Amino acid sequence: MTVQSLAPTYTELPDKYRQLSDAELDRRIQAAKDRLGSDLVIMGHHYQRDDVIRFADYTGDSLELARIAQRQRDAKAIVFCGVHFMAETADILTTEEQQVILPDMKAGCSMADMADIDELEEAWEVIEDLYGDTVLPITYVNSTAAIKAFVGRHGGTTCTSTNAPGVLKWAFSRKKRVLFLPDQHLGRNTAFEMGIPLSEMAVWNPVAGEWEEVDGPMDQMRVLLWKGHCSVHTKFTTDQIRRWREKDPEMRIIVHPECTFDVVQAADDSGSTSYIIRRIAESAQGSRWAVGTEINLVQRLAKQHPDKTVKLLSETMCPCLTMNRIDRPHLLWALESLAEKQLVNQVRVDSETARWAKTALDRMLAIK
Repeated sequence: MTVQSLAPTYTELPDKYRQLSDAELDRRIQAAKDRLGSDLVIMGHHYQRDDVIRFADYTGDSLELARIAQRQRDAKAIVFCGVHFMAETADILTTEEQQVILPDMKAGCSMADMADIDELEEAWEVIEDLYGDTVLPITYVNSTAAIKAFVGRHGGTTCTSTNAPGVLKWAFSRKKRVLFLPDQHLGRNTAFEMGIPLSEMAVWNPVAGEWEEVDGPMDQMRVLLWKGHCSVHTKFTTDQIRRWREKDPEMRIIVHPECTFDVVQAADDSGSTSYIIRRIAESAQGSRWAVGTEINLVQRLAKQHPDKTVKLLSETMCPCLTMNRIDRPHLLWALESLAEKQLVNQVRVDSETARWAKTALDRMLAIK
């Protein structure tokens, strides 16, 4: 059935969906999927809860899913089980006729929200006054479309946690300095791994409007870090690593590079979500892992690899609370609305923003 040219409706989840049993939710979600057929594709981010991601047609990290969505030319609707900036990227990369749906519009990203476009415009004036035309802006894909568009207009590009080293190398071949936003920790960890000392990095605090963590003359700074972070990955600590090593010396510690510098340095290994998944999958039977990333993924890895020990690095739960806003009631609401030729929670990026944001994304994809 077609789901084109639907009129937007509702903004809040109707109460009737909150009252359904687990079995009824599962049955109706599958029925709606079957009814929509090839007009529908569901994307599920790695950090999604199991009861949602089981209905996904594709799973992956944010950019991987957006690029998969770009190839779904026959689908009329892309339902993105993730957070808002991911759905924005999917909308940028898909056609004007396709509709990208986020089941709960309140599923945001605290890190992305730490880089506000007005604050960035103000910061750029300060940076240009200080450094002239020697700075190239780079944004992590975990950022809003407005931030991506700013970077695109100013000759910069986006990066992922996987390709950040290659992107920074590309940037330094063009300009003396890099502004890296919104995650200071990914920027710092990546630059340090490339051989840039901490003394050549400074942090811009957009709230205070001033530089922080400056250990040398400002004219020697090469990496300008935006003061943003992931609320999940900054919960992991070196004390947690120490306790695991005291408890189980055979336990390998692997963390995401959004963790703080001291945690990444203390761990045995670090890498993107995809790297962590692959590293554990390829490890020897009986290997033991303490993982510093989102709890839903860690628990899923433990289930997928019963021949290995996979534990959360932290002793307390570390869920991405905004990601977990995507639940079965919201997914069912989105699907049944589509099946009834209604449209809820469509994510749209205006054409000018989309054009420059896509410019930034295309530059990244062209970097070898």
